[in-house]
Amino acid sequence: MSADKDNRLTRIGVFYDGNYFLHVSNYYAYIHNRKSRISISGLHDYIRHKVAELEGDASGYRHCQIVDAHYFRGRLNAKEASERSNSLYYDRLFDDVLMKEGITTHYLPVKTSNAGVKHEKGIDVWLALEAFELAYYKRFNVLALVASDGDYTPLIRKLNTLGTRVMLLSWDFKYRDDYGNERVTRTSQDLLEVVTYPISMHEEIDNRVAKGSFAINNLFMPQEKIEKKVANKTTTFPKKANTTEEKNEAQQGEIMTLKNGFGFIRRPPNNLFFHYQSVNGIDFNDLNEGDKVSYRIDQNDKGDDIAVDVEIAE
Repeated sequence: MSADKDNRLTRIGVFYDGNYFLHVSNYYAYIHNRKSRISISGLHDYIRHKVAELEGDASGYRHCQIVDAHYFRGRLNAKEASERSNSLYYDRLFDDVLMKEGITTHYLPVKTSNAGVKHEKGIDVWLALEAFELAYYKRFNVLALVASDGDYTPLIRKLNTLGTRVMLLSWDFKYRDDYGNERVTRTSQDLLEVVTYPISMHEEIDNRVAKGSFAINNLFMPQEKIEKKVANKTTTFPKKANTTEEKNEAQQGEIMTLKNGFGFIRRPPNNLFFHYQSVNGIDFNDLNEGDKVSYRIDQNDKGDDIAVDVEIAE
């Protein structure tokens, strides 16, 4: 091998489907036994190690460099974000993390339908256009994509024509949503079949952790860096409109049980389910059984009563 080839960098571009990445990070923070968010710097370090391993780069990790990184996500406008406790604060906190790691952010406003349902529109198209254009001009050797949607399959096929090798980082798992319904996250088989390096991150994490892999353990934030309680919470935020007086009225109760990402509030005869996404003003992991909380009653897809807008009672 020539000295020139030995000294040549393997150029890596990283592209995040931000909503998917947030979904995965929430899973590890609240549901998985790790109880910790994914570290952006740790993930980038893992990508460099994995590229060096898969490319058989004799020069190793130091010659595999991330030269460009981009994060795409839909985002609430300022008014809607202010109506959700601490949403603006956590958005800006994460923006600081992305800026520190040199990641370029791309945001589109979340659209609200006539039925009040929020949708991300155009994020996958925007990501695909940017990824292909940058791969063409910057000549990435490897493009790492954090996504699972089959809509990205045409992008991968186009990148293959450029000779850009694609590493797909994806996770498969089951979880309960904020209405108590079981949801399944699966990676598109069509997407897996067209990438050069399909990486099942859930298997990497669960199968290699026992071996003490530095790159795997470094994927997660230290526990002390996870969001803590918001002290002296005094701001009152508007509540969502409901059809009955009982659902509009804030009620109080005691947390009876806490599980992985969800819990139950004591309310005979049927205790109320609540999800980590329904907790306001405090991180779910900082709640304890026996805590006094206020909440509103809503219904899940099956018509069962659940607790939403759960907050520590003052």
